[in-house]
Amino acid sequence: MTALVFAVVMGLLLLMALWIDSRWGEPRAVLHPVVWMGHYLAACGRFTAQREPWLAFVLGALAWIVGAGLVGTLAYGFQALVFGEIDRLLAASTGAKSGVHYWDLLWLSVALAIYAVLLKSMLSWRMLKAETAAVETALQQSLQAGRDRLSWLVSRDTTHLSESEVRESAIESLAENLNDSVVAPIFWFVLLGLPGAVVYRFANTADAMWGYRNLRWEWAGKWAARADDVLSWLPARLTALVLFSVAWAMTARSPRSALSWVAVVLEARKTPSPNSGWPMATMALALGVSLRKPGVYTLNPCGRNPGPDETAEAQRLAGATVRAVGVLAFASLVGLSIGVVNC
Repeated sequence: MTALVFAVVMGLLLLMALWIDSRWGEPRAVLHPVVWMGHYLAACGRFTAQREPWLAFVLGALAWIVGAGLVGTLAYGFQALVFGEIDRLLAASTGAKSGVHYWDLLWLSVALAIYAVLLKSMLSWRMLKAETAAVETALQQSLQAGRDRLSWLVSRDTTHLSESEVRESAIESLAENLNDSVVAPIFWFVLLGLPGAVVYRFANTADAMWGYRNLRWEWAGKWAARADDVLSWLPARLTALVLFSVAWAMTARSPRSALSWVAVVLEARKTPSPNSGWPMATMALALGVSLRKPGVYTLNPCGRNPGPDETAEAQRLAGATVRAVGVLAFASLVGLSIGVVNC
């Protein structure tokens, strides 16, 4: 199979995965690969978190390596099977006697559909957008309803948050997960195919479940937290850059003079995480709002408090960013393949 054909097929599978996500959203929990990852991590976590610090670290790292190796190997094997079949059918179709049969095409169609569904399972844009909208809808009912709904989306205590703080938290989560749930899996898919997206999703899930800085998880989740930081480092900055470009191209509500890359860099450094601050700072500046985690950071401190319009605008900017990333990913796959062919 030529590099160009491989890249085009990969690009089409990515577009199909994004379409499946927009059309149907998440698979049922019993069929969701990320849920299976979560079961594995939960089982390992119950054992590792109870050990002495040094042993918890070693066991946590070992469980992460085994889990990442397992899901990556399975994804690689399935990808090799699918593209090996495409290669075989292409060779058969160009031979003196065509060896392509109806059942071959049917099997290949099913395999490609499964591949697209698996890739979609590593992406969660529709769910992210729906959960953000659900927080705003709940806020229209009452502040307590908004707090309760936000608790589904974030790990922080929502009990005493004000209406503005509930919206800030929802917008922060939208921006941060724009990278974690969409851009980063696509980034690693472009580089390494389905195994790249699957291993990244495993790493991000492990960090979400184990990466807490408290007495129980400090050591057991240290490896998972650092691995997620490394794998998210470049995608987080790419997310910020694309979001920044989209905000300039669209008619944002805040004055465009408030949005500069220098300001993004300065604001992004305020968060404890080396990565989450980048998309969050960009979103705060693009909307002209202040996003705060009391006692930890305040992004764009001169910004106003977000209202319902800012929540809707954040979803619009994030959606445009997802579409832009999809186009860029397809173009990158084709461009890389052409470069390989020319070399």
